Amino acid sequence: MQFFRHLKPVKAMTFDLDDTLYDNRPVILQVEAQMVQWLHATHPVSATRSFDWWRDIKRDLAKQDNWLPNDVTLWRFKQIEYGLGLLGYTSQQAKLAAEQAIEKVLSLRSDFTVPDQTHRVMRELAQQLPLIAITNGNVDVEKIGLADYFTLVLKAGPDGYAKPHGQLFDKAQQHLGLPAQHILHVGDHLISDVMGAKQSGLQACWFNDQQVDIYHSHRARLLPDVEITALPQLLTLID
Repeated sequence: MQFFRHLKPVKAMTFDLDDTLYDNRPVILQVEAQMVQWLHATHPVSATRSFDWWRDIKRDLAKQDNWLPNDVTLWRFKQIEYGLGLLGYTSQQAKLAAEQAIEKVLSLRSDFTVPDQTHRVMRELAQQLPLIAITNGNVDVEKIGLADYFTLVLKAGPDGYAKPHGQLFDKAQQHLGLPAQHILHVGDHLISDVMGAKQSGLQACWFNDQQVDIYHSHRARLLPDVEITALPQLLTLID
């Protein structure tokens, strides 16, 4: 644990989910691989175009509608719908296929086990402080067993602009009814989490389990208030 500023008393915490409360990297790799297999098997015409072609569609859609990167589920839906339309599907066929694909994505997306250590830490924290989840992703906190720890779950897209935009941080602060400086946001991303929280007036705890040197990271914009390398260290901040 490393402190960069003197922490004000922590009366509530907000949490990033992906890569903070669990390692999301292998989950996403598996989801992407299984979705390619599913799409090719269910809609063989999709296999006639390369990964780069599909990636370019996603990028071009974001240029046409800059809201899409704020909602990863909608963005993927539009990518599949538009791509299959280009490959000859009618608008109705493409929409139905995209809906089925998203159903599959969301099922795979939340099909993993959260570490026991995370449950132990979150259970103890939730007994002492109100906790809120703030995520740019689309994991189902009910399915992965984290829902009971949070008084509120805020998701980019349905609930507002993606972090580091301040909208979700502001909603969390309003829900808690606490001064922002007494809320500690915990997250792994130096831009989305650390910079986003600090610019919204919250204190920021950087979860750095990858041994990144903040002074040599291209993502570093603002120093966090505190850096931790393991979740149990959070418990010492509320003693």
